[in-house]
Amino acid sequence: SNMEVTIYTKVGCPYCAAAKKHYNEIGVPYEEVDVHTVPGATDKALKLSDGKRIVPVIVEDGRVTLGFGGG
Repeated sequence: SNMEVTIYTKVGCPYCAAAKKHYNEIGVPYEEVDVHTVPGATDKALKLSDGKRIVPVIVEDGRVTLGFGGG
C-alpha cells in the first residue's frame, strides 16, 4: 500500500519521536517537516490543525491527526 504520510514535527517533541518510530516500525515511509526550520511549515501545520499549536500533525492520505499516542 502506498500511503502518503507527512509528519509536522519540532525538535525535542517526544510525541513526534514516537510517531516517527511507529511509521518506521510498520515500514511506512514518511516525509518529516520541521515546523521551525522549513519555511512556511508553521503556517501549514496551523492551518491543518485549525490553529492549534500542537505537534506532531500527521497527514495520512489527506487525513489529519493531531498528536500521537494520546499526546
